[in-house]
Amino acid sequence: MTLAIFDLDNTLLAGDSDHAWGEFLVEEGMVDAEEYKRANDRFYQEYLNGELDVFHYQRFVLAPLTRHNLEELEGWRAAFMAKKVQPMMLDKAVKLLADHRERGHTLMIITATSRCITEPIAEMLGVDHLIATEPELVNGKFTGEVAGTPSFQEGKVERLNDWLTAHGESLEGAWFYSDSHNDLPLLRKVDNPVAVDPDPTLEKTAIENGWAVISLRA
Repeated sequence: MTLAIFDLDNTLLAGDSDHAWGEFLVEEGMVDAEEYKRANDRFYQEYLNGELDVFHYQRFVLAPLTRHNLEELEGWRAAFMAKKVQPMMLDKAVKLLADHRERGHTLMIITATSRCITEPIAEMLGVDHLIATEPELVNGKFTGEVAGTPSFQEGKVERLNDWLTAHGESLEGAWFYSDSHNDLPLLRKVDNPVAVDPDPTLEKTAIENGWAVISLRA
């Protein structure tokens, strides 16, 4: 198979679903508004700066989930999709996915954001394969910890390699689309790296290396 791999936040979406989830929890009164918003904004800036401690951040994101059952969380997620995710959908992203699908490519989203947030987004976009940061579940409840390696920076390469081994596949001819310099480890591994509405660091690197640079927002 030829893989067409996509980052999610600020690539296929016109925004960051992880940060938007935090905003949603604040707006719905599910967390202490002032304290949570301040921390959520700080973590997002650390991500943009390439300084994020992903385990620390995931504990912060997952903490509210530990206090509620899965049925409640499903209701939250449906409301989140309608209120926050739908407005971030991009027509050009949907078309790009369709173009790769028509070429017979296997579509995959690989994201540092938790599976509990991103799984319904991948389903909405019609992408069957999702590699996301996995929240730990014990006896049907979230523990607040991460299971395994978060799919962030070099972790994306590790998680993808595990997937390729399990499926007997390779990265030959693969595409990877991303907006972030945090994804440079994986962008350097594929035959067709594409910078999408890139941050300044990624844009500079893409130009220096002759990679494609596109916009799904213009």
